[in-house]
Amino acid sequence: MSGLAADQQFRVERVAAPLRHSVTESIRYAIAIGRFRAGERLPERELCEMTGVSRTLVREALRQLESEGLIQVVPHRGPVVARVTPDQARGIYQVRIELEGLACQLFAEQASTAQRAALAVAFERLKASFDDADPLARLRAKNHFYDCLVDGSGNEALGISLRMLNARVMLLRATSLQVPGRSADSIAELTELMAALDSRDGARARAAAVTHVRNAAAAAIGLLSAT
Repeated sequence: MSGLAADQQFRVERVAAPLRHSVTESIRYAIAIGRFRAGERLPERELCEMTGVSRTLVREALRQLESEGLIQVVPHRGPVVARVTPDQARGIYQVRIELEGLACQLFAEQASTAQRAALAVAFERLKASFDDADPLARLRAKNHFYDCLVDGSGNEALGISLRMLNARVMLLRATSLQVPGRSADSIAELTELMAALDSRDGARARAAAVTHVRNAAAAAIGLLSAT
């Protein structure tokens, strides 16, 4: 077989690939906002109706979410939403503190003017989202804010590591924001972070990021421990 013919097996379906990504995102967000709760089954038929796509695409999305640790396939039950224990959450936050602290330090020290402007717009959108009754709007705005932050860090390996962690972080982010008063505290902490980033002070930005993640950890782990 010629090299050209052999490479045909690696061709990407230009239409199906983005759709598959969108289906995965849709189910991920449905889990994050509590449409499906920890330990609950994820019936394929219901997911097909919810997303409006074929069973094949839903199954591919479920395989991706299983690889991220967001769902588990249980014998005789099928896919169920994974539970995050307080100890698991503690471990996730320990990693998140280090990665986000570094991302904020790098952003402060080397982000371009365009990247700083994009983050400022994302932060304004995030603040506005807290007045929105839709929890999905808040999660999307916060994820976009962190995407801009990671992009401005200029560290590809760091970005890959944070995005691998993001599925479970997103679950915990939604959990922490359920704690009364946490939303206002979160915005105040991120306002301090933005000030540090604007001042191009890497050490101050890292410290602000660490404070924000530690407070989010305390809120989420406290809620998980109480349930």
